[in-house]
Amino acid sequence: QVQLVESGGGLVQAGGSLKLSCAAPGRTFSIYTMGWFRQAPGKEREFVAAISWSGGTTYYADSVKGRFTISRDNAKNTVFLQMNSLKPEDTAVYYCAAVRGVVVTYRPIDYDYWGQGTQVTVSS
Repeated sequence: QVQLVESGGGLVQAGGSLKLSCAAPGRTFSIYTMGWFRQAPGKEREFVAAISWSGGTTYYADSVKGRFTISRDNAKNTVFLQMNSLKPEDTAVYYCAAVRGVVVTYRPIDYDYWGQGTQVTVSS
């Protein structure tokens, strides 16, 4: 079992920035592909970004491309999501997810482990 703990959510004005963190304490973090997803009220969970075990491959949803950056620090067992130029439509609960292996995937069903989520609210 992999425990994922997100932090960094909060309330920010449109155009502002937030940086989310997801820690996986006590695990061999580097063998996992990591992803960020989000879910707004009344909507399905959607892909935001994913990163390969080495950090060499990243994927982004079109809606966040150019504004969000995913990165990881395997020495600290942590993955990050830097969010810039935030918009009200970015408001959602953001989830970190992990899947063992090298395939970088955008499908929620492919991920085995999920964090509890952190709320991001962007005011207009």
